[in-house]
Amino acid sequence: MTDNAANTQNTTVVVTGASGRTGSRVAQAARAAGFTVRAASRARGFDWEEPTTWAHTLRGADAAYLVYPSDVGMPAATEGVRALAREAVGLGVRRLVLLSARGEQQALATEEALKASGADWTVVRASWFAQNFSEGPLVEELRRGELVFPAGEVQEPFVDVRDIADVVAAALTSGERYVGRTLELTGPRLLSFREAVAEISEASGRELTYTPVPARAYGEALAGFGVPPQEAEFLVEVFEGVLDGRNARLTDGVQQVLGRAPRDFGDFVRDAAAAGVWKA
Repeated sequence: MTDNAANTQNTTVVVTGASGRTGSRVAQAARAAGFTVRAASRARGFDWEEPTTWAHTLRGADAAYLVYPSDVGMPAATEGVRALAREAVGLGVRRLVLLSARGEQQALATEEALKASGADWTVVRASWFAQNFSEGPLVEELRRGELVFPAGEVQEPFVDVRDIADVVAAALTSGERYVGRTLELTGPRLLSFREAVAEISEASGRELTYTPVPARAYGEALAGFGVPPQEAEFLVEVFEGVLDGRNARLTDGVQQVLGRAPRDFGDFVRDAAAAGVWKA
């Protein structure tokens, strides 16, 4: 891949998690940049848990965006990324971009697995997604009027997943510039979860409340909802780590790569409220 964005034509990018929060936007941004996108999902015959499905998806591609479906810090993610990255390199897909989690110690092993694969790698370490409030398990709680979550009053620089997608596309069109680099992405301001819910409440015209709970209590609730005990315990460990204030600082990652400020949380909230996301 060269530095000339025009050479994205005839370049094929595999996008894993293509129906998910980041993957769907990465696919859109990659197409807009001129790439041919090969969407990889279970519906299209790709399964992280079935290595026999990987070669068919990877063969003939030039690059791939890797997002592990549960959490990048899980042991299964480390082994999955290690094996898939090696297979990709063996098939000639050397340019790999991994979505990782900012401040999550458990994710470092997965990042190292990518780096050791022989790929031309880039790690995109993102803060908490703004879209976690509009897509995924937190949405139903907000629709019922209360978000119960183990974040205390810690502040987080919520990042818009559209910015993540734009950064991934830019990294892929910039030749060697971002090879061997870790890009840390945040939004432009710090907000507590209570403040985030208050902004959603105002924009949606609904009375919404935020109730912080200890991570252990939240894990017990998850187990009660049917989350496997081992997964619930892992999530408790993640929440106790990433929601301890370590991420309460801004970075200029989006500005450095895109040459513009990251999207503000308020812009995301207004768009989602206008679409009726949080209606009861």
